[in-house]
Amino acid sequence: MKKCEYCAKEISYHEMYCSDECENKSYDFFDKRDKFQTFFSVINGIFVLAIGVCIFLYSFMPAVGLFGIASSLLILGTMYMFLPFPPDLFIEKYKLKKAIQLARIIAGVLLALGVGVLIYGIIRVL
Repeated sequence: MKKCEYCAKEISYHEMYCSDECENKSYDFFDKRDKFQTFFSVINGIFVLAIGVCIFLYSFMPAVGLFGIASSLLILGTMYMFLPFPPDLFIEKYKLKKAIQLARIIAGVLLALGVGVLIYGIIRVL
């Protein structure tokens, strides 16, 4: 059987979504992704690059490097929490609802890692 493109419930081969609610949520997601994709990509690129730079800075100035890494992780985690745009491969494999949940789990991990690095940086400075 074919599965709903949003929630992965089994449906007939003549449909894409199991209900109008799934169809509307899916269209809302793709409209939101189209609207914020440029912003998302630019912020993602900047802060992933910042993490790399801050890891390099850590060897020379540990406090600056740790606080830079922590702030970058916290910003990325917050962005992924509010704008959960999973890659298309996630959407194809898990369908949209579960892919969004996985993106939010990844955001939670980034936030937790950012808080951990921030606490380590505070302890290291003191």
